[in-house]
Parts: sequence; structure tokens; C-alpha cells
Amino acid sequence: MGKGEMTKRKEKVVKNIRENYQSLEGMISKQLFMGNDLHGPTTGTFREEIWAELFQQILPKKFVIEQSAFIIDSKDGISKEIDLVIMDEMYTPYIFHYGKLKFIPIEAVAAVVECKSESIDPGAITAWGGELKKLHTATESVARLATQITTGPVPTQMSTRPIRILCALDQSIPGNIEAIFDFVLLAASKNKNENFENTYIKVRSNTTFNNLYEWFKDLNFYEYSEKEIDQHIKNTKNNIDKASLESIKLEKYQVLDKDRNPISLMTFNFQLNQLLMLINNPMMFPHRAYAELFCED
Repeated sequence: MGKGEMTKRKEKVVKNIRENYQSLEGMISKQLFMGNDLHGPTTGTFREEIWAELFQQILPKKFVIEQSAFIIDSKDGISKEIDLVIMDEMYTPYIFHYGKLKFIPIEAVAAVVECKSESIDPGAITAWGGELKKLHTATESVARLATQITTGPVPTQMSTRPIRILCALDQSIPGNIEAIFDFVLLAASKNKNENFENTYIKVRSNTTFNNLYEWFKDLNFYEYSEKEIDQHIKNTKNNIDKASLESIKLEKYQVLDKDRNPISLMTFNFQLNQLLMLINNPMMFPHRAYAELFCED
């Protein structure tokens, strides 16, 4: 095979992958619209399963997607029911898992997903976000690392929080609601009178953080002050290339088609997985803290 032929082959493969993502957008959004018509806006299980299928397509296999679960912390905190919980179960035990009833420790949770139709109750979403923000990772962990035994969190990850995602049908989302989430995915149709043939997914990301360094701080030093973060970073044995992280914006992961329009789902894939790599493994599990939680006083 000649060099020119090989180049053409590679270009064709790349083109096919791009088109596959656009097809996947259409299939998922079409199912959501049809399901909304057939099942009605109150049937949540159906749409959760469709959105879960999307995340299964793009997430590494180490992540498990749990449907309808509760998140707890070691200080008696408990979330409202979460539609989809994206967790790494390799290192962290379930607190309770029996049938469909699941209680998952906050230390294990990488992302949470709220699935809605065309109806969003601002009060309910605000309460959902408020309960989630009250949950805090604990620091009483004991684990062997490559070079030492640690009795606390690693200096580059003192307190994590889940990446927050809203999935819904296309609509206007109030600013105070959108601010709760890091990503908003909206299934859209260019013409709803065409049996939803021309459908796609809109993706919007949190614009609060200007670069990967700001994302890194918020995801790994949740609710720490700037001074505390600077001190912890200075204490790390491994250098953190702050300047490089500050030079990388999340918008740099955007994939565009030939008309310079974003291929939303492919863009979301790269952006979400980059943020998951900033979190990397979940917090080391604080077994003592949870043991104390369940001791009868």
C-alpha cells in the first residue's frame, strides 16, 4: 500500500468515527423524544436507561454506572436520590447494596447525573444540588502507596467532589439551575414534525473555570481556601506544572466538523474524560470514619 493510499485510508477512518458520533447523537436523542411521547414526562426509568447507555459508550470500563442510588458521607450526610451515579468500585466498598437499594460513599463517586424531560422543577433541582454540596470526603485513610504507607489523603487530592451533569430534552434552563452543573446535555431536534429524524445533542460546559488548573483545584481541593491549596501544593513531592495547566482551556477539546460546527458528543467525551483523569482514582477510602459512623453511641 502506497503512502498516498495509506493517508486516504486514515482520513476515511477518522471521517467514519466522526460520523458515528453524530449518528449516536441522533439515535439517543430520537429515543428520548419518542420515549417522552410514549411514556410521558413522568416516567424517569426509561430516560435514565437511555442516558446511561450513552455514558457506557464513552466511559472507561473501570467506571460503573449505578441507577437510582443514594450517596452518603461519614458525617451522617445523605443525598437525595441520584438518577445515575458514576463510580469507581475497584477501591471503594458499597456501604449498602441489596437489590435496587444502593448507598454509595462520596469518596467513590466520580460524577452524578440528573435526568429530566421537558419539565424541570427549579426548587427540586436546587434542593438536589444543595444536599449534594453538603457531602464531604473524609481523610482518615490508611493505604500502601508505592513508596510509603499513608495515613491520610495524598497532597494533590485533599477533598473531591463529583462532576455534576444534567441531561434533559431541549429547553431553556434558568441560569441559577445551570450553574449547579458542570455539563448540561440537551437532546434537540431541528424539526419536531419530521418524526425526530434530524436530532442531535447540545452540550454546554461550566464556564466558571477558565483552565484545567482551576478545574484541578475545585475537583481535588473542594471547599479549601486558596491559601490552603497553595500550601498543600508546595508540600507535594511531585511538581505540579501550574503554568501548563493554566494554558489549557476545556474548549481546546472541542471537535468541529467541516463547517466548523461542534460534534457535541465527541467533544463531551474528551472533556469529561479529561476531567475524570484530573480526579484520577477516587479518594482512598476512610474505613475508620465509616466504622465510627455506624457504631452505636
